[in-house]
Amino acid sequence: MARGAALFVVSALVVAGTPATSEAQAWPAKPIRLVAAFAPGGGADFMARLIAPPLSQALGQTVIVENRVGASGIIGYDFVAKSAPDGHTLGILSTTYAILPSLFKLPYDPLKDLQPVSLLSRGPYVVAVHPSLPARDIRGLLSLARANPGAIPYASSGTGANLHLATEIFAHMSGIRLLHVPFKGTGPAISATLAGETAIVFGSMYSALPLVRAGRLRALAVSTAQRNPAAPDLPTVSESGVPGYDTFDWQGLAAPRAIPRAVLDRLNAEVVRILQSREVSERLVRDGVVPSAGTPEEFAALIGRDIETVRNIVARVGIKAD
Repeated sequence: MARGAALFVVSALVVAGTPATSEAQAWPAKPIRLVAAFAPGGGADFMARLIAPPLSQALGQTVIVENRVGASGIIGYDFVAKSAPDGHTLGILSTTYAILPSLFKLPYDPLKDLQPVSLLSRGPYVVAVHPSLPARDIRGLLSLARANPGAIPYASSGTGANLHLATEIFAHMSGIRLLHVPFKGTGPAISATLAGETAIVFGSMYSALPLVRAGRLRALAVSTAQRNPAAPDLPTVSESGVPGYDTFDWQGLAAPRAIPRAVLDRLNAEVVRILQSREVSERLVRDGVVPSAGTPEEFAALIGRDIETVRNIVARVGIKAD
């Protein structure tokens, strides 16, 4: 190749790479809003507040956590989906995001309008009860529910949200009926159970385990097929009288769909680094969840699989929006 032609090729490659490079370098140009679609005290809020400080430090801009609650997370998710795709508005997705399409007509397309950035964590639910409830284990709870069909109230993070689905699947598989009382997030649901307004809550490990350790809630089991290292003495629901029961909660980070690829890649790299840091990973493991950072494509595939799985479960169990 002639020297002039070679120089032309090199120059063309440099110019071709300039827009993406400059976009990544220019971002972030202002504070970043990190939206949690549920009230403080739940898994989405916990994760947002855990990653906001190290993300702020890494990016050189303040990351502000904003709780936009209501409609079982739909309000928060829709806000992120319709925000400017410039990397300055992000959102925490949870398992609820994959449940909503099976129960509601949504103002956004769950597979097209949000860009997955990375999965953040996975963990079980804790089946917890108010200390006044005369049930010491899952079998005791089942006996109590069978003797009082439809009378024992349980709290959820909202109609169609993850705690609603997890509890209704539990009730269906065990042949019992419980009374559903929805709230605007896991935090308010747990607060209601602490106050004795409801008797049962399937809380995230982040929010329920500290209260169990403090003696304010009684834990009966964890929802996954295996016991959790953070609470090894807690049996699983499956081994306690409901064989085959296995549900878990996940949290992830997303952005509006048209976010520039260079910004998406930078954001993903920083999140992966943060979750692999000793301080953050040890905090998550101590709270009973697994740091689960990965690629945008891996997180998108998880969301797609879960939407289809939930659709099949909802049809089989017959769960409906209240």
